[in-house]
Amino acid sequence: MTLQESVNLDALTKYLEHLEDKYAEMIQIKLKKYVPVQRKADLDEEMLEMLKRRDAAENLNKELQFRHQRLQIISYALSSWVKSDMSSSFQDYVEQIQKIKNMHGEQNITEELVEDDPGKTKEAEIVLDYIERINELISHGDYEKAAYFAANSPKGILRNTGTMNKFKDVGKIRGKPFPLLLFFEAVFSTSHAFKHPIDAELTLEGIKCGLSEKRLDLVIHWVTQQKLTLSEEVGDVICDYGERDTYNNAKCQALAQNIYSECGSNKKVLLCLCKQGQIHGAMEYIQQFKDITSDDLMQLIKLCPQSELIQCLTKEWNGKPPSLSFGLAILYLFSIDMKNVGMKLLQEVNKEGKSAVEYIMANDPFCSLEGWQKMANICLQNGFDKLSHDIISILRSQAGVTEISEEDDTVNLMDHVFW
Repeated sequence: MTLQESVNLDALTKYLEHLEDKYAEMIQIKLKKYVPVQRKADLDEEMLEMLKRRDAAENLNKELQFRHQRLQIISYALSSWVKSDMSSSFQDYVEQIQKIKNMHGEQNITEELVEDDPGKTKEAEIVLDYIERINELISHGDYEKAAYFAANSPKGILRNTGTMNKFKDVGKIRGKPFPLLLFFEAVFSTSHAFKHPIDAELTLEGIKCGLSEKRLDLVIHWVTQQKLTLSEEVGDVICDYGERDTYNNAKCQALAQNIYSECGSNKKVLLCLCKQGQIHGAMEYIQQFKDITSDDLMQLIKLCPQSELIQCLTKEWNGKPPSLSFGLAILYLFSIDMKNVGMKLLQEVNKEGKSAVEYIMANDPFCSLEGWQKMANICLQNGFDKLSHDIISILRSQAGVTEISEEDDTVNLMDHVFW
């Protein structure tokens, strides 16, 4: 409201009516869209009870199928025994067929009977009916109904990539929800109603679909709450999305970290920790898993070139030796055109003086003499003359060579000849 309207009684009365209408509208939306949390708990309890009943029914069905198959074998044996000369007893005949069954399996003996199994015929009819029904719903544009029809199909016969492609072929429709997203929402939300989780391929396609629609909230719910088959590929897709959506990058990295951890991909867990700035957490993770090699750590600093990370890797951690050679890390950074990161590290060391350089060199058993000489040359070429001189001086002292100042006239270079 403008200042003039804010002191006008008629304008204020009209605005009050508008707010009251808005409030009433919000109350109606709340009643339609939300239910008490207790209702969810009741539904969860009902679902668990239904799952128990389903499992019991499936077990009974398997037992009945087994009995039916045994009766088929006995029936087959009886008819064969009657047609034979019946020279042996029926019991011996059954035992003979049982031995043949053990050698060749039941399939060969009961094949002709299974073909006439009314249960299998009925099952095939059900599948065809469901396929025809979902095709009909899609052709009429009832995509939401079609999605939930597929999600609740018996034994998950329509929860597959074939059905997914039907929704994908529809494409996007202006002003309406994306049909493919409706399919994945329906399938994933009912995942707990089935024994087996959603397969890896369908899971990956669903995550891609959710992210393509910028529904990170939906993807987070699916990954953390639903019964999916998570894979490294799913983590990679979420990480890539986070790189593009910088606002939500932290969420994506944390979610991908959980996925990689579940898949046992330690290197990618480590990278996610570093990208989130959890350097101390990353160091603890390195200490926990011994299968992370120096090459893995080199790759890590290439993908996540943070000075704090490199400093932690090249120093003692909780009384344990450095995980990475400082000298080799610097040489590696300069070799892969990451000179700026290497220069920053050299500046830090240069500030600390010669004693710090000597300590680093003494506690770095992996960098060779040639490596430190290359390091000195790099320092010299990039303006760190003092640091280069310190490295050369330390190398000479370690080799038993003592530097003599040109201004020191008291030293006689030939003393060792006469003694």
